[in-house]
Amino acid sequence: MTERANLYATLGDFVVYRNLEPADERLRGLPEIWPEIGLSSCRIPRKLEPDYATTVVHFLGQAQALRLPNHPLKRLLYIGDTVMNDGTAIANLGQHKPILGVICTERPGEAKKVNVNQGVMTANRWGALRDFVPFVTEEGFPLDEEMAAIIDLDKTAMGARGRNDGAIDAARVEAVRRTMAEVLGSQFDMKGFRTIYDELNQPPYHPFTADNQDYLAYICLMVGGGVYDYETLLADLAAGRLSIFAQFVEICAEHLQDRISSELLPVHQEVYANFRRGDPTPFKSFRYREYEETVARMDSLPAETDPSKLLAEEIVITREVVDLARFLQERGVLLFGLSDKPDEASIPRAELVGEGYAPIHRTRMKVVGEAIYEELSALT
Repeated sequence: MTERANLYATLGDFVVYRNLEPADERLRGLPEIWPEIGLSSCRIPRKLEPDYATTVVHFLGQAQALRLPNHPLKRLLYIGDTVMNDGTAIANLGQHKPILGVICTERPGEAKKVNVNQGVMTANRWGALRDFVPFVTEEGFPLDEEMAAIIDLDKTAMGARGRNDGAIDAARVEAVRRTMAEVLGSQFDMKGFRTIYDELNQPPYHPFTADNQDYLAYICLMVGGGVYDYETLLADLAAGRLSIFAQFVEICAEHLQDRISSELLPVHQEVYANFRRGDPTPFKSFRYREYEETVARMDSLPAETDPSKLLAEEIVITREVVDLARFLQERGVLLFGLSDKPDEASIPRAELVGEGYAPIHRTRMKVVGEAIYEELSALT
């Protein structure tokens, strides 16, 4: 029988999305704590920034105080899926407390490989999480009430990278497609959209897009709507005439001045105003659609669906991660979930709550992967 659960069953509301406002209302969010933790403003830092780690450590301290006020945290664990983003987050968190991390990406075509470098274990199998506990104990990290385990949500606790992450990406791409189709109507060109999106959604363009899907969705819309010619865009990027998103949005603002009745104006004005305010999620209407597309891919297929089809089309909880989390929790470790996904793509709008929609971590999903809990329990 296919198990179904939600991440709330593992983490409770000790979860924070991009806006750094914890889901648990007992925890104070960034707007309240930024002066006392030494930040210069309430600007929302991204995961790679040291200020992000500073903020997360404060959240952990708050959460620990709720359950064990006389036992401050002394050690951290981190479970993630990318060497760049999660590896940098681990290094930044390590400036505050001793930390060990594990980063997994499924690569079934390769022989199993586990490496350790500067306190971070990397593996090409999610099943290698069973090796993390012996590594932690060998490093002299007691599994107890003075430890917190930080668990990345996207493509780790759900939509495991290399195994199930395509379903998360598909939801985002469909949200961009829907947004463009609704705005452009008969002008929308699906083939042209995929050409633009697939080209710019690559690491070489990250200096321009800032690896921000809001920016990328806006760029696709402006190019698809004829505000900025695609070939000209590529030429300008290659020649260095255009290098950052701020330049692009200002050029589009100039081009749209003479298009008073353009169907693109409301979307441009939304993005432009939010971007000028420093909002890291300026294209909110796109992100609302992303939330809808994401939850539509959770527990949507029959239980008897072929596993390969299930992993390709539905977002599922990663059993190895929740098994490890359960094992740690039973030994007193504090669990805390992090997501860099925008709140607008993770929490339903008020009108959807009445229809039964819930935040991503409270939405039911199937649980798929190797069961490792019994093996972990046998280690102690």
